[in-house]
Amino acid sequence: MFSKKDDRFHVLGSGGHLTGSWDHHTQTHKPKFNRFFFKTIPHLTKANKELLDSCFKSEHFVESRTTNETFVVKQYKKTAEIINGTARMKTVAVMVFKLDNIAKLFYTQDIGDLCIFLTKYETFCVPSSSFPGLFPNHVKILDSEETAIVNLADQKWNF
Repeated sequence: MFSKKDDRFHVLGSGGHLTGSWDHHTQTHKPKFNRFFFKTIPHLTKANKELLDSCFKSEHFVESRTTNETFVVKQYKKTAEIINGTARMKTVAVMVFKLDNIAKLFYTQDIGDLCIFLTKYETFCVPSSSFPGLFPNHVKILDSEETAIVNLADQKWNF
């Protein structure tokens, strides 16, 4: 992800705990590493923990250019069906963590007017009020295998 806020390229490490970033203006191209700490996480039942542990998990780094907020989005997928020997995955959960200014991540179900888009290639967010048909506080998943909309406020962690 390219961050306009700090004018650097960022790559999120597996698990969402670490990023490497590069300043494209320097000649050395030495990466800067940042470690994140999850300060709040949702309360999960044992069954929900087991479900999420059994999922394929991906992490996405996204920055809102309108609000200057940065988020880490965790997407959990399970095999929904197998067609001609190919597994079709379906999202079962999405968690959004807001990054504060000192490398702490806080779980949130409220991203305000924003709508986050998770795609196979790039994650981005836009103010929903600027685009007719979008809803605030939602994550929209656009993938070759699925199209889904998650209302963050409605997630109850009861699967």
